[in-house]
Amino acid sequence: MVTHLAHYRSDGGDNRWGVVVDGGLSPLSDTYRTTTELIRHGTDDWRAASRRPAVLHLDDVELLSPVTRPCRVICQGTNYRQHAIDSGMNPDARAFNLFFDKTDASLTGPHASVVRPSHVRLLDHEIELALVMRKEVTEPEEVTDQNLHEYVFGVTIANDLSARDVQLPQGQYLKGKSYRGFCPVGPFLAVPEPHEFPLLDELGLRLEVNGQLRQQDSTANLLHRPAETLTELTTFCDLSPGDLLLTGTPHGCAATTPPALVRRLATALLPEDKLWALFVRLNLKKPYLTPGDVITAAIHNADRSIDLGIQRTTVTTP
Repeated sequence: MVTHLAHYRSDGGDNRWGVVVDGGLSPLSDTYRTTTELIRHGTDDWRAASRRPAVLHLDDVELLSPVTRPCRVICQGTNYRQHAIDSGMNPDARAFNLFFDKTDASLTGPHASVVRPSHVRLLDHEIELALVMRKEVTEPEEVTDQNLHEYVFGVTIANDLSARDVQLPQGQYLKGKSYRGFCPVGPFLAVPEPHEFPLLDELGLRLEVNGQLRQQDSTANLLHRPAETLTELTTFCDLSPGDLLLTGTPHGCAATTPPALVRRLATALLPEDKLWALFVRLNLKKPYLTPGDVITAAIHNADRSIDLGIQRTTVTTP
């Protein structure tokens, strides 16, 4: 059975870990300072906790990110069919898997507020299924559906918040996606048993802003699946237990790309600075995130044997 872990703080005490049991928490006996320590040393502890009744109510604790610093935060781009189309790409003719990264300074808790920097006007949301790595990798390896559980410890929710007016006009993916708080994670970290990893192919993603649906899709529509992605990733990136891989966002972001013909004409007719100034001006009419907005994100399968909880993020001013 899939085990759901939570990282929490109670009554101002130390950060602890627990297993989600019947809507409450069964605390682990030991304290693990990082997700890495939990993965390396906590298996017997969380398995034992899963057999005990809950002693804490979820409403009585502060839920923290189940992924802790330091870690790598690696991302995939345009990895859902409809999102690729919205980005001006043909998903059936795309010959590459797009990778980029965020800094781990962007990590924050599942219910923490996020500050929209004063110079950012185009703040966008991106719900993503995030894989938490299990294994140390220092050379290329062949990852398959059969051995995926050796590489992936569990899954959680991430929101790849993005300052589009930094990311796109400046070509600053790392900066535009890495302001502090720009990667809410959690609340729950689901750990499947080896035979349960096929469940990752049937998860539904849903993101709302102020109660209005913005993004919805299924992991069945991923273009590059986890085993294929990790095989390629190990050819150029080391991995460690507790590292995070965001697997891409569905369609429904505020930012969209004009058709290829329109882009070519605009590029031919306008200097680059004028082109991006026009991009920002036109995008100000779209429903980007503003202070006071509340983002809710959820990922689960039909029978909720994997249910990653509800992430709730409020956008604030500096």
